[in-house]
Amino acid sequence: MESDNTVRRVKAYGHQHNAARKSEELREPCSNNGCGEVKRKPTVSQLLLREETLLVAVVLFISLLWGLVHFSLQQLVVAKPTGEFSSTRAREHLDHITSVGPRPVGSRENEVQTVNYLLAQIESIREATAAGHHSISVDVQRPTGSFSIDFLGGFTSYYDKVTNIAVKLEPQGGAKHLMLANCHFDSVANSPGASDDAVSCAVMLEVLRALVNLSTPLLHGVVFLFNGAEENVLQASHGFITQHPWASQIRAFINLEAAGVGGKEVVFQTGPENPWLVQAYVHAAKHPFASVVGQEVFQSGVIPSDTDFRIYRDFGNIPGIDLAFIENGFIYHTKYDTPDRILTDSIQRAGDNIFAVLRHLAMSEKLADSSEYRHGNMVFFDLLGVFMVAYPARVGTIINYMAAMATFLYLGKKCSLPSSGGGRYARELFCATGLAVLSWFVTLLSVLIVALLVTLMGKSMFWYNHFYMSVCLYGSASVGKMIFIHTLAKNLYYGGVRRLELADLFFDVSLLLWCCALLYLTQRGLCSAYVPMLMVAFPLVGKLLLISEFRCKGSSSKYCILYLLGLALPYVHFMFLIWVVFEIFTPILGRSGTEIPPDVVLASLITLGTIFLFSYLLHFIYLAKSTKWILTGLGTIFMVMLILVSCGLFFPYSADPTAPRPKRIFVQHTTRILHRLDGTVEKRDSGLWINSFDYTGMRFVTPHVPEINDTVRTKCHEDLPFCGFPWFLPVKFLVKKNWYLPAPEVTPKSPLEFKLLSRDNTEWGTTKLSFEVKGPSHMSLYLMPHSGARLSGWSFGNGTPQFDLEGEYFIFYSHGLDAPAWNFWFEIQPSSSSDPSGPEGMISVAIASHYFFGEDQKTPELNRILKRFPAWAFPSSWVSTYHLYRY
Repeated sequence: MESDNTVRRVKAYGHQHNAARKSEELREPCSNNGCGEVKRKPTVSQLLLREETLLVAVVLFISLLWGLVHFSLQQLVVAKPTGEFSSTRAREHLDHITSVGPRPVGSRENEVQTVNYLLAQIESIREATAAGHHSISVDVQRPTGSFSIDFLGGFTSYYDKVTNIAVKLEPQGGAKHLMLANCHFDSVANSPGASDDAVSCAVMLEVLRALVNLSTPLLHGVVFLFNGAEENVLQASHGFITQHPWASQIRAFINLEAAGVGGKEVVFQTGPENPWLVQAYVHAAKHPFASVVGQEVFQSGVIPSDTDFRIYRDFGNIPGIDLAFIENGFIYHTKYDTPDRILTDSIQRAGDNIFAVLRHLAMSEKLADSSEYRHGNMVFFDLLGVFMVAYPARVGTIINYMAAMATFLYLGKKCSLPSSGGGRYARELFCATGLAVLSWFVTLLSVLIVALLVTLMGKSMFWYNHFYMSVCLYGSASVGKMIFIHTLAKNLYYGGVRRLELADLFFDVSLLLWCCALLYLTQRGLCSAYVPMLMVAFPLVGKLLLISEFRCKGSSSKYCILYLLGLALPYVHFMFLIWVVFEIFTPILGRSGTEIPPDVVLASLITLGTIFLFSYLLHFIYLAKSTKWILTGLGTIFMVMLILVSCGLFFPYSADPTAPRPKRIFVQHTTRILHRLDGTVEKRDSGLWINSFDYTGMRFVTPHVPEINDTVRTKCHEDLPFCGFPWFLPVKFLVKKNWYLPAPEVTPKSPLEFKLLSRDNTEWGTTKLSFEVKGPSHMSLYLMPHSGARLSGWSFGNGTPQFDLEGEYFIFYSHGLDAPAWNFWFEIQPSSSSDPSGPEGMISVAIASHYFFGEDQKTPELNRILKRFPAWAFPSSWVSTYHLYRY
């Protein structure tokens, strides 16, 4: 009965518009001033697009723009090098720095060999230019300090005698104001760190040589900071900006970083405020590559990372520019991060840009009083790396509102036309907008169901080594679902009539939705609002220019081409932003922990990208005579891909030396000793503690190392600080699936020494505990107050304890060479109902030692199991200990 009623309603709707349709088909031809030659108007069916024409036009349009984006990304050096910066010399520096191998803080490779090489090169430059216009001063700083930042939920850092090499380049008469350029020469354990960040230090050495040889003296000075402790969560930069005597003269900075290996270095953070810095980059950079979208995404905290930019901004209160290599993040922080993977053109473009921008800023009068220019933000973005667009945010607000006003005028005029008939157009626009939004949610839900199905089948991350396979699976599902929904709406809800009018209507829907996004982002004060502004302004102008063409010829091939050309500029820029998103997030999903299903994240990103790109292409669904073959093709692609994925055809990882996709694993050979309140040993064990840093866990590893299976899975011990394991960083909320394989006890030659120095009851009712620790260069301290007790103060940071997401306290410690014992204290306030002398005491204190280098880094058991891991796995390994005490 319900279906009969539906049929009657559809028939009624069709009869209602039948007269209008026949009238349209038999209408007199357009006048000469409208369409040119007077002739009989073709029928509506003749004005509709053939399915194959539509398919070819859209596929060619998307393919050409995507190809243009990739072509622009390959053009690393877009202008002829001036010869002032030599990539050959910079590569020699890179090869020397990385030749010593991994450079963790405290290692001889980092503190002695790399430091000596940098000092030797700096001295060579100084001697060669002693008679020039500039002077060079060198200071080796070894600061000690501590600070707290909101990193991964809460993090406190203590460093002792880490190394900074500060080089001041200034005119012979001296300089009152300084510009800072920052890189770091340390690396994570087990990685040569070529891109992160040896290449930046190599570039800075060559930029120093080029600047000191300038024939015209600089107006201001430049400090080149080669910092030796960034991988320990930004320690050396904090030591410089809070303690070095030159820091008070720093007015702005440039930070060189990496989240990938090679390619183009992108400006992804600026400010805070100080739009003159962006203007300086726009004016001076030889090969611009920047986006305010990246800045706002990064600063939102979506990307779980941080750079020295935060330290200079928050602790130095100075503005800056943050640049980073972002391509090929799959091998970032792995053994594959070697100098041969960094193209010479990447080094050249980075050097050209840094040299030009530093020279411009060091000659700028604005640097002398940068605070005077601290007002507002800048909208900035490059177009295919050829040139930059930048304007103040307040100007962007005006432009955005003008684009929104033009949209509402355009739509308002349509609502006021006599043919609208008492608001008919407004009602139809409202209903069509609801249909479009509904199609978004249905499409997203459908694709997420597919992603969950793939995850439940155990085929998660099939795309990690085959990215475009994910586009084929999730992209075909999202495009097919969108087309299917609107085809149903066209044929059932609208009755298959008024096709030209419906096509026009759904263009207006897309325009309205982008305009709403524009107003929302502008109202939030986000500079990224320029993206919807482009997606409003250009399509609207193009549509207005094509109105007469559409009225007279409908969806002719000429109209189709002109319509797509009107979308070309905003779409090509939007595709570039999509490339950036996937270039950054796809590798991150390989190190985002065991708790976040990566297929759900990737499927969501692909679907959202599809929805945004599909917005103005909805227009063609209603102009198409049919979509059945398109739907059939998309359905076939989807089903074939789903079958291939379910059969396990696509393996996530690869050891191919030309394009490695390693699985990241942490392996620690550890010994744990847990003490009771009276100091006696409660428990003692040893084992290989294994963390998988992606969602697949050990499923692919177990066939190669059968001992690592679910029988040795270990759970978090909630009653122990940080689960009772030696975490290096506070990421236990991301990595909850761990394996603990029994192994012999470790016996480091430099064992940890932990001593309670004093226990005092204060007059304000707290208990102050003071400690002394001696151990390796890397240690982690975990504090877990018992029920009712709380930490009221400590000797770290600003004195206010900062806990993590789960209410525990994580303090990371590292030191350079010849550091004394680590002394610290904290005060704990017991609850009124608790008994400090009870069986559990007031607080559990655990300390872990990490041996990242030297003779204590490996054990025979660790070496044996590492050899059994497959070639496509990257097990970063070291020895550690975990000691627990209760007070």
